Amino acid sequence: MTESSVGVVVIGRNEGERLRACLASLSGAQARVYVDSGSTDGSVALARSLDFDVVELDMDQPFTAARARNTGIARLLRDHPTLEAVQTVDGDCEVRPDWMAVAQADMAVDPRRAVVFGRRRERRPDANAYHAACDDEWNVPIGEVNSCGGDALLRVVALREVGGYNDLLIAGEEPEMCVRLRARGWRIWSNGQEMTLHDVAITRLTQWWHRSRRTGYAFAELAALHGDGGDPGWRRLLRSALGWTAINIAAIVGVILFALLDDPLLRVVVLAPAALAGVQLLRMARSKRARIGGRHALQWSGLMMVAKAAQTLGWLRFKLQRITRARATLIEYKA
Repeated sequence: MTESSVGVVVIGRNEGERLRACLASLSGAQARVYVDSGSTDGSVALARSLDFDVVELDMDQPFTAARARNTGIARLLRDHPTLEAVQTVDGDCEVRPDWMAVAQADMAVDPRRAVVFGRRRERRPDANAYHAACDDEWNVPIGEVNSCGGDALLRVVALREVGGYNDLLIAGEEPEMCVRLRARGWRIWSNGQEMTLHDVAITRLTQWWHRSRRTGYAFAELAALHGDGGDPGWRRLLRSALGWTAINIAAIVGVILFALLDDPLLRVVVLAPAALAGVQLLRMARSKRARIGGRHALQWSGLMMVAKAAQTLGWLRFKLQRITRARATLIEYKA
């Protein structure tokens, strides 16, 4: 696999200066496409000024990252039909200088590796607890894994075999495609090497809430789409979200009842859910102290509990839309 056999597809929507850093980090790529999903911040003009082939998605159709990537890959392969692999990059990520060469070498080791990806890092992990939590989220095991994220090197023949991403998914398109790849004997490989710098740009709890709600929606849709043939982790996440949301609601009700009841025994009983939630918070914080530091560990555990409630609402939204047959719309969290 040579440099000329790999192309790049960047997708974005109103990423501003994050997009500039992303595109600049890919200036050495010979075949490169930027796909824009209705930006109003000059992203299209910026990409053209940096000599990227630009595709503007039709605004009459719903925007999804899956649709953007598929469109970019199709354009890339139309103009460069001999490409063997495509590096996909989200527009809020800056690609590390050595990544492309490292990824190509790892893909060449095994002809059944359909996907190779590395370590995505937050640009400012110490900025706040949200950034620290996302940086930890990107820290996946090294070796063969079940799925990848938005930044990854994809083997073209494998993409063609499974038909690429599912255009209709508003989130979770990467793990969904990976399920289909693995079902056909392809492998997903995490090499742990420095890949991209990401800027999640979360500064408010409402942003974290919407991001977590999108996660719940995505995994509910994936579980419904693939059933028992899907990744067991999807259902585990949903069960955890539903269970801890129920416990936390019971904890709130219990604290209220504690203030109203006079019976000592009943007061102890109604506080049991709150005690369970408290123990879980401390347990989670302790498990992360070594990885993200004591400063953010307790905040992280609190954010995980908030995420459980948001994921539950995402699950409920999917169920409601399935019943009413309403069209899915993007759940966005960035300002």
